[in-house]
Amino acid sequence: MIRYKKAKTVCYFCNNKIEQVDYKDIKNIGRFVSSRLRILSRQKSGVCATHQRGLGRAIKRAREAALLSYTEQHTMAER
Repeated sequence: MIRYKKAKTVCYFCNNKIEQVDYKDIKNIGRFVSSRLRILSRQKSGVCATHQRGLGRAIKRAREAALLSYTEQHTMAER
């Protein structure tokens, strides 16, 4: 049986030299939310631990400020 090494993913925020994750930047935050509007895990998103904590905090703040919806059902109601 041949075993393959998984390629190491590089953190999006570290790679683009983004110090803090801003909750108002919906374009960047939207990349790390699933189709059902759930926050992606570190393994799926490829973000480092420090930025993952900030990302979760930013997504929750964006939801509170109504910049990002909580569930898929809320986005359908808007249309």
